[in-house]
Amino acid sequence: MRQLGAWVADVCVGFWRSCLVVAATMVIPAVWAGAIALGIWWGAANPWSWVAPVVLVCVGTLGLSRPVCRVVRHLVARWTGTVIPSGYRRPGPVTRLSTGYWWNGFSYERTSRDAVMDQKMRLRWSDPANWRDLRFTAIVAVGAGVVAAVPLAGVAAAALGFSGSGLAPHFVGVLGVVVAVAASPYAWRPVEPVGVRFLRASAAMALADRVDELTAQRADTTVAQAAEIRRIERDLHDGAQARLVALGLSLATADKLMDTNPEQARALMREARVGAATSLTELRELVQGINPPVLNERGLIDAVRAFALDSPLEVTVDADVELRLDPPIESALYFGIAELVTNAVKHARASRGRITIDVDGTDIVVEVEDDGRGGADVRAGGGLAGLRRRLTVFDGTLEITSPAGGPTRVRMMVPCESL
Repeated sequence: MRQLGAWVADVCVGFWRSCLVVAATMVIPAVWAGAIALGIWWGAANPWSWVAPVVLVCVGTLGLSRPVCRVVRHLVARWTGTVIPSGYRRPGPVTRLSTGYWWNGFSYERTSRDAVMDQKMRLRWSDPANWRDLRFTAIVAVGAGVVAAVPLAGVAAAALGFSGSGLAPHFVGVLGVVVAVAASPYAWRPVEPVGVRFLRASAAMALADRVDELTAQRADTTVAQAAEIRRIERDLHDGAQARLVALGLSLATADKLMDTNPEQARALMREARVGAATSLTELRELVQGINPPVLNERGLIDAVRAFALDSPLEVTVDADVELRLDPPIESALYFGIAELVTNAVKHARASRGRITIDVDGTDIVVEVEDDGRGGADVRAGGGLAGLRRRLTVFDGTLEITSPAGGPTRVRMMVPCESL
């Protein structure tokens, strides 16, 4: 009895799914058929008898191709669990440059709105996926739509057969019921292999995505470099430069007072000595923020250990590997670790942390874990988003696991070869 109930359920579910597949895959052929019927109805004498159908076919095909592909992709994922990547070109960040213009990956615009609109228009009509979608709508109609229509054809034959009288129509009706029942559990299934085969991203689409990614990285790198230069200039102007100017004035004044008021001159010299020491300390801190000397001299692991000793967080460093990386990679990972530990102290209110550095094949893997309150996520314009962008420059990845209540675990992975 259970087997009969399961079989009936399979037939009903299969019939419903077949109807959905037919509705999704045959909508564009239905537009074509309607255009042909419209042309025949108007007749050859009407000058619009061929122009309007052609326009209807072109507009309908272009307008419906992407929605049809999205529906098929959704149905396959929902029914079979097979996720088919869309492969559509994703809009990159719209970045405001120091010149005041907005860069959208294609051109410079005066306003953010113009940059976004221009980006959407260019992506929509220059996307290589458009040709893939057009080809797929024709293939899926034959490869999956026709097969999925078999149960519906059986139901239609059954309705016509039983509405007539006589042995032959009833035989057609019985045959239609048998075809509909037998085909329903299987008629919708070809949509999965057809979708996987013809909806996947092509080499041209993958190349276009890579070009967009590199273009966005270039814009991000340019903006980040400009911001870093401005920060260094501001720190020099407000700190060491102001102290050095004051130091020069003190020395000039002491030189004038050396003969007339030696005591005051010596006092100014003592103040100048203190100012020189303070300026030297500020310069060292500034250099430390740009690139720590220990990172250049001893490498990433020793620099991380030195950072852990100075951190207010109780940090354990596990690194049993000996490696030296390219300086840009070491710098990106070091400052990434520093930012994660700082976030754990400031935002997560953590008391302990753990840093693990290991090598997995040709990848260097860095994990930073803390016992804070969790809830960390990547927000636009936030520190974690900036860290992800910095790692993307080296084809690196950033994975964050931070449930509410903690713990937070961040995994950075960068492909490279140890020296």
